[in-house]
Amino acid sequence: MKYNIHEAVKQEHHTLLTFGGAYSNHIAAVAAAGKEYGFRTIGIIRGEELAEKVRENPTLSFAEKSGMQFRFISRSDFREQHTAAFLDGLRNEFGSFYLLPEGGTNDLAVKGCEEILNPGDKGFDYLCCAVGTGGTISGLINSSEKNQEVLGFPALKGDFLTDDIRKFAHQDNWSLRQEFHFGGYARVNEELIRFINDFRQKTGIPLDPVYTGKMMYGILKLIDSGYFKSGASILAIHTGGLQGIPGMNTVLQKKHLPLIEQG
Repeated sequence: MKYNIHEAVKQEHHTLLTFGGAYSNHIAAVAAAGKEYGFRTIGIIRGEELAEKVRENPTLSFAEKSGMQFRFISRSDFREQHTAAFLDGLRNEFGSFYLLPEGGTNDLAVKGCEEILNPGDKGFDYLCCAVGTGGTISGLINSSEKNQEVLGFPALKGDFLTDDIRKFAHQDNWSLRQEFHFGGYARVNEELIRFINDFRQKTGIPLDPVYTGKMMYGILKLIDSGYFKSGASILAIHTGGLQGIPGMNTVLQKKHLPLIEQG
């Protein structure tokens, strides 16, 4: 978000507007950044039913406490977020704003993600990260060495991400592992939950169920299958998402599934 904040200041905007769902890391991040840098923030949230559940949802509750104003819309309306007519309607309602896309991915976001790697990371053979809208992995691809292989582990179901990433990525040393999404965005099962809890007990590292849990599960499965060359070094990038665990545990409790350990 670094360069988008710079651009918003340059354009003399005072409001950041973005889109997201109930467990969106991006919604939480925009709200926090707005509070930190003095922007008004507006979140267009997918799902009208969530309007009555903000207090029950830790991600939305955090965003609200950080000063974010919400507008809850239907899923069909949410799909119109890229149209000029829809955005004009939002400007009529909220006034001028700096637009951040759902998930935050744009050219400036990719530029910021290119700074994730440092010179000490050049020795890794494989670079791995979870994939939401594709901004993070695009930045990693652009700043990776040509001899490194970048692996993305999508949290969403579908092949559309490949085309989205190609809009920003300037190298071909990458691929997406589509077999570890567990049914799609925010979909989990007991196997994944037990993996996340076991991983934390063994390593002390917490994982979230939407992104990093699926990535790490996939990495270890690929190791077991012999995908990585012998003696290879692997860098797994933890992209956060832990704030979504309490909300996910509420869902898991209703489904009588094990809870994700916290604390």
